[in-house]
Amino acid sequence: MVKMNTLKVAQLKSLPPGKHCDGRGLWLHKRPDGAQWVYRFNQFGRTREMGLGSLRDIGLADARDAADAARQQVRAGLDPIRERRLRTELECRRDGRLAELAQSNFDAHKHTLKSAQAAERWHSPLRLHVLPKLGKVPVVKLDQHDIVRTLKPIWHQKNVTARKAMSRLTMVLRHAIAQGFEVDLRIIEHARILLGDNLKPAVSIKSLHYLNVPDFYLTLNDTDSVQLALRMLILTGVRSDAVNNMRFDQIENGVWTIPKAHVKGRLQFVEDFKVPLSAGAKEVIACARRISGSDYLFCNSRGGPLDKMAMRNWILDQGIDAKPHGFRSSFRTWIAEQTDAQHEVAEACICHLVKSSAEKAYNKSAYFPNRVPLMTLWSDYLTQNNYQFLNAA
Repeated sequence: MVKMNTLKVAQLKSLPPGKHCDGRGLWLHKRPDGAQWVYRFNQFGRTREMGLGSLRDIGLADARDAADAARQQVRAGLDPIRERRLRTELECRRDGRLAELAQSNFDAHKHTLKSAQAAERWHSPLRLHVLPKLGKVPVVKLDQHDIVRTLKPIWHQKNVTARKAMSRLTMVLRHAIAQGFEVDLRIIEHARILLGDNLKPAVSIKSLHYLNVPDFYLTLNDTDSVQLALRMLILTGVRSDAVNNMRFDQIENGVWTIPKAHVKGRLQFVEDFKVPLSAGAKEVIACARRISGSDYLFCNSRGGPLDKMAMRNWILDQGIDAKPHGFRSSFRTWIAEQTDAQHEVAEACICHLVKSSAEKAYNKSAYFPNRVPLMTLWSDYLTQNNYQFLNAA
């Protein structure tokens, strides 16, 4: 005979710690810090346990009813744990819970990002700092005070991350509006007002002044992949990721075509970015061909792309107070102070094309012909001590 209804309401609180069977798969797990109802069942050749709630919140009769409902699902060939999860997710979607809408917005957005890693970085400020606190809140019930309480701990200490989280949250709220939820976007601006201005000063990326870059450039040899990569980085003004992943098949007729996967800023370029190669850059490529032995110009010991920290670590080992990314600043400052290049052309030299949405639609120029002489002048400046256009000062 199947054992059932062995527990009595009067004895529940006095039961010692341990597992107590009520019958037909219903158990009460008692611990010193509380008690939990559990339904144990066999399905698909394995034994599983489904939590039904705590004794503090669910009485014996309700626990038996919950176990009966789960038992009927097992008899019907359904997994009661999975069915409960699906039911909860459906209720969350119906209620417009922030976590569900954030995931929906992310799914719609992530295909525009360059890689799975980029997508994870994009979503992480929201996932780490907002959803753990507000994920279960219906989006229509959010207000500025919820946002302030959530972001206040990092607003000044990790302001960049906090502002990214705020930006992602704004996108989720707009996504919610598009789905028909009545959301007031003004709560974002009200939260910013309540959080106040950032008290943590911005820290600029350390760089060498362009007057000192030629001397540094001339210290780099042509037999080491890391130093050759630094030469290419300085000569072209691009980001480290593009140089680390530079391949020989990206070079054709004096032009380096950087795949859009390695061009930062999905709104800046919808196509690959082309870099005119100066004589100095072509010399670096020739040196790389002699030592590479890989499809990558600057490869690691296994023939793969150069490690993302390789250039940074080499500079640190030399005791130089600068970062690879800082050479973009050196180059950009040199253009501003030593040439008469237009602002748009100068920005394009470092792979910046800042335009409004209307400009992006009509002006797709990357100013390639205008960049060619600038890259040549920069190369000449780096490889000779007395540059003809350098100010006397």
